[in-house]
Amino acid sequence: MSIKFACIAPHPPLLLPSVSKKEERKKLSDTIDALSFLRKELESKEVDKIIISSPHDDWGFSVPLFYLAKNFNGKIDKVLIGSGDLKEEFLKGKRYYLSELEDNSDEIALIASGDTSHCLREDGPYGFHHDGPSFDKMLIKSLNDKDVDTLTRLDNLFPEALECGLRPILFLLGVLEASEKKYNPEVLAYQYPFGVGYLTVNFKIYE
Repeated sequence: MSIKFACIAPHPPLLLPSVSKKEERKKLSDTIDALSFLRKELESKEVDKIIISSPHDDWGFSVPLFYLAKNFNGKIDKVLIGSGDLKEEFLKGKRYYLSELEDNSDEIALIASGDTSHCLREDGPYGFHHDGPSFDKMLIKSLNDKDVDTLTRLDNLFPEALECGLRPILFLLGVLEASEKKYNPEVLAYQYPFGVGYLTVNFKIYE
């Protein structure tokens, strides 16, 4: 088994042409461009299997796969993430690697599907709370610093952030750590035009 690709992708239904208006998608152009870049990256890796983790069972899988796996004909494993302890989700990712991937010959792509804080604007669906931007800022910093310890404490530090992406991210990071792959995260886009944070990240994987 070899992990060839890993990313964080947002999953708002507004990214789907069948759901949103052209004007709404225009406000998400940076995110759409970033997802298009990720699709090209993923296709260049010629992986056998995609493993996508998400906290939601309808749009949580379908939105990222709409953009990233349009031309993919391999296997797709969907991992539904619960709302449990953050550190446990990281450890779950490590266990998943050891039980499902370590002795597998497939070449793998990992996708963590989720949105960041849902309270970034007064006119957003959940209004504004100061925990929202503070959470997102610390999330991005901790990803860049590869600071898993801080990531596992963000719920306690910012309890009103109303996010749905942290646990899938920790699951992905647990898989990467267990694989002993070296990586560097690269933030491709971060937008919140409607009050919910949409973070798109590519993980550069080194052999």
